[in-house]
Amino acid sequence: MDPLDAYLRQVYFFDTPDLALDRAGLVTRARRSQGRPDDSVVKLRPVVPSDLPDDLRANDLFGVEVDAMPGGFVCSGSFKGRLKAGRVKEAIAGDRPLRKLFSKQQRSFWAEHAPAGLDFDQLSVLGPVTVLKLKYRPEEYEGKLVAELWFYPDGSRILELSTKCKPSEAFDVAARTRAYLSERGVNLSGEQQTKTRTALEYFCEPRP
Repeated sequence: MDPLDAYLRQVYFFDTPDLALDRAGLVTRARRSQGRPDDSVVKLRPVVPSDLPDDLRANDLFGVEVDAMPGGFVCSGSFKGRLKAGRVKEAIAGDRPLRKLFSKQQRSFWAEHAPAGLDFDQLSVLGPVTVLKLKYRPEEYEGKLVAELWFYPDGSRILELSTKCKPSEAFDVAARTRAYLSERGVNLSGEQQTKTRTALEYFCEPRP
C-alpha cells in the first residue's frame, strides 16, 4: 500500500463532553475530503431493519448496513447529506451553525433519537482526525480491500482494513478474508473496536 495513492480526509464528530449521543446510539459526523465535496451523516446503531419506516428505507440518502467484525456484527442506519466544499471548515471556525451541516431530513431523524432537550447548539466538536483512505486489489486476494489510516493529534494511529459484499456472499467473503489476513500474520483475536468508538473516547478522555 502506497500512502501517496490514497486520498486525504478530515473527520469531525459532534457529541456532548459526556458522549450523550453515543449512549443513545447516535453518531453525528462531518467530513472534508481532498478534491471532493464535504459530507455529513447521522447514524443510528443498532437498528432492526424491519422496524424502520418504509419511506425512510426508500430514501436514496438513507442506507442500512451490517458491520461485521471478529466476534460479532451490528446493523446500523445512516442518513447521509451532501455539502458544498468548504461548508465543514466554515462551521468548525464558527462562521456557520453546526446544524447547517445537516439537512432538514437529517435533523428530523436526529431529533427522533437524540436525548430529550438536546439540540445541535449544545454539541462539542470532537476532532479532527486526519485520514488516508485507499481502495486497492491486493495480490492473491479475490476482491477489493479498503485501507483507512487514522492519525490522532498525539501521533497514535489506527489502521482499518475492510471489504464489502452482498448479504448472500457474507459468509464466504468473511472466511476468505480471515484466511488471507491470517496467512500474512495479522492477529484477528485481539480486541476489536470501531473507528468511531475509538475517536470519541480519544477526544473525551482527560489529557495531561
